[in-house]
Amino acid sequence: MPISVNKVMQLKMSYLITLILLNLLNSCDSVIKQTPKTKDLDLLINQAPKSKLLFGIPVDSSRVIEGKIKRNQTLSAILQRFGVSDAKIHAIAQASKNIFDLRKLDVGKKYSIVQKMNANKTVNYFIFEPDLESFVIFSLGDSVYTRVHQKKIELIEKSIATTIHSSLYETIIDIGAPPVLVSKLVDVLAWQVDFFRIQEGDKLKIIYEEESIEGKPIGVKQIIGVYFKHFDKIFYGIRYSVDQIEDYFDEDGNSLRKTFLRAPLNYRRISSRYSGRRYHPIQKRYKPHLGTDYAASVGTPIHSVGEGIVVEAKYGRYNGNYVKIKHNSTYSTQYLHMQKIKRGIRPGVKVEQGQTIGFVGSTGLATGPHLCFRFWKNNKQVDALKVDLPPSDPINSKSLNDFLHEKNRIMKKLEYLSFKTP
Repeated sequence: MPISVNKVMQLKMSYLITLILLNLLNSCDSVIKQTPKTKDLDLLINQAPKSKLLFGIPVDSSRVIEGKIKRNQTLSAILQRFGVSDAKIHAIAQASKNIFDLRKLDVGKKYSIVQKMNANKTVNYFIFEPDLESFVIFSLGDSVYTRVHQKKIELIEKSIATTIHSSLYETIIDIGAPPVLVSKLVDVLAWQVDFFRIQEGDKLKIIYEEESIEGKPIGVKQIIGVYFKHFDKIFYGIRYSVDQIEDYFDEDGNSLRKTFLRAPLNYRRISSRYSGRRYHPIQKRYKPHLGTDYAASVGTPIHSVGEGIVVEAKYGRYNGNYVKIKHNSTYSTQYLHMQKIKRGIRPGVKVEQGQTIGFVGSTGLATGPHLCFRFWKNNKQVDALKVDLPPSDPINSKSLNDFLHEKNRIMKKLEYLSFKTP
């Protein structure tokens, strides 16, 4: 039986209404699904953008101007340029007393000015960076103060393994390691290795701690472990702390230190050795030279090689400015031709091993800047480079097991390092 036109229209209308309802339901479902849950809302709140900080100061709505200290430039002159009143400058100068010396705004050092984004461009802060490790905040807002802050130093363990191809210094530079590692290595193995006889083919591994601020290396704190193969003989240096005093030991727990430092300064070369007959460049005649001459730059610090009592600290016609130290009943040392003796070093003063006692110069009978270092044993002058000195104490029995555990840990790390030739 044929369907009437009215019936067809009713069916079509029902179909359309059904489609519309289904679409509405789908839309509602979609909206419901896209609505964040409470947990998701918390996450969105936590992920809100953080304030932009400069040395701990929020600067989102501030203008930051950076610059470097110019010759003869003062804090007062800088602040006046940015419209800071004389009264405010006087207030910050008073607040800085006993906290930071305003005369120490060294040329070339960085500073930052933090201004408000207002019509007057009011200066809120002046921040000075005297060195890599610190910064000084001068607050010029409602609260006027000066504070010195230390930047956070991170310690990062690093390592190198290389074969010596020329000098030790050149090899370290060529592999991209910090040059200061050379002097630190010499300090560790000074009594075991003659670093003036380093030869091509010697092998070296070092594990060390690098100091870093804001991702930038600023120095080397200390060496943790050393492997050094020299003339087919292997030397180890293991850092270990005994009674809160850090020192270096070999793989058997024997101290690598002697009772004295190997050398009293960081020097470029030995310009003249101990000799019974040497031609004197000034007096133009042969005579004994009972000391070791270390060539170094003027002003290089000179250190006492051991603890002791100062017995002489004065100027002499031939010796120039010099210091003599009695270490015990057996050993004494003398340091000649100083530019100047450090303030406070005088007869009767006790000095510690490594303490600065003066600075390299060329006073007295000298042709150029150097230190003449003299060494007495049993009141007789001897060659400091050949004298046989007793070692410091080995690891005590109480600490031996702990040391062996630490030694094994460090030596395993050294073992895993592979050699690279620059």
